[in-house]
Amino acid sequence: MSQHSDINDNLNSTDTTDEQTPNSTSEPIDIDNSTNQEIEPTSDKHIRIVNTFMKRRTHMNKNAELALTAPEFSEYLVNNSFGDGDLTGIDNLRTLFADSPNGPDAPLTVEIGFGLGDSFIEMAAADPTRNFVGVEVHEPGIGKCAYMAGTQDLSNVKIINGDAIQLLKQLPENHIDRIQLYFPDPWQKKRHYKRRFVSPERMTIVTRSLKQGGWFHTATDWEHYAFWMVEVLDGFAGLTNKAGTGNFTERPDFRPMTKFERRGLDRGHGVWDLIYIKD
Repeated sequence: MSQHSDINDNLNSTDTTDEQTPNSTSEPIDIDNSTNQEIEPTSDKHIRIVNTFMKRRTHMNKNAELALTAPEFSEYLVNNSFGDGDLTGIDNLRTLFADSPNGPDAPLTVEIGFGLGDSFIEMAAADPTRNFVGVEVHEPGIGKCAYMAGTQDLSNVKIINGDAIQLLKQLPENHIDRIQLYFPDPWQKKRHYKRRFVSPERMTIVTRSLKQGGWFHTATDWEHYAFWMVEVLDGFAGLTNKAGTGNFTERPDFRPMTKFERRGLDRGHGVWDLIYIKD
C-alpha cells in the first residue's frame, strides 16, 4: 500500500507521507477523457508517454538489499528487481503459484504499487489461502517486501518489478479476483490530471483482466481525487459500485490501516474507500 504512489503506467509507487492536507471539492471536477491517454502524439516522429508515477531515489536498508541479492529470497521475485522491470514472458500470474501449497486456482489478488509492502504483507499473512501478487517499481520497497515475506515464510506472495498497466495488458481476460490500488498519487494540479491512474482508458485495461464478480478496490486521502474516482467509475460500463451509485464504502477489515492513515485521521483528515464489482 503506497501513499502516495500512482503507480504505474509505468505505474508505481513512491515514498509515503501524509503531510499534505486533503483537497477540497470546492473546485468543480473536470474529467476530460482526452487527457487520460497513455500516450500523447507530439509529432509524426515522436510519441510522449504519460506516466502516472514518479520514481524517486530513496535509501535502501540492509535487509532490503539482502532480499534483492540473496538466493533464499529469490522465490518471491518474479523478474529483475533492479532498474526497469522486464515483463517479457509474464503472461499468466496463476502459474507463478503452480508449486505452492495454494496452487494456481486459489483466489488471486493483485496490488498495484504496494510502496514498502507493510500492508501488502499483512494482508497476505492474514489470508494464507489467497495468492497475492504485488507490482512495484520502487526498489527499496521491492526489497523490503521480499524480506518480510521471506522472514515470515509466506508461500502465497510474488513480487513483480514493472509497469502494472503493461503487465495487465499481457494477462488473459477474466484472470484476477481482486485488484487493489491504495493511496495513488492524486496529481493535484489540473494539468496533471491526465496522469491519474483512474481514468476511463486505464480502467478498460483493469476491468478486462478482472474475473466476473471480481473487485477493483481503491482508497485515497485526497477528497477531490475521491470524488473524481466516483464520477469516473460510476460512469464506467461494466463496473458496479458496491455501496451504490455515488457512495463510498467503509474501510473493509481486510485492508489494514496504515500509520500514515491513522495519523491523518487523528488530524481530522478523511479517507475514502471505493469497491467496484465487475458485472
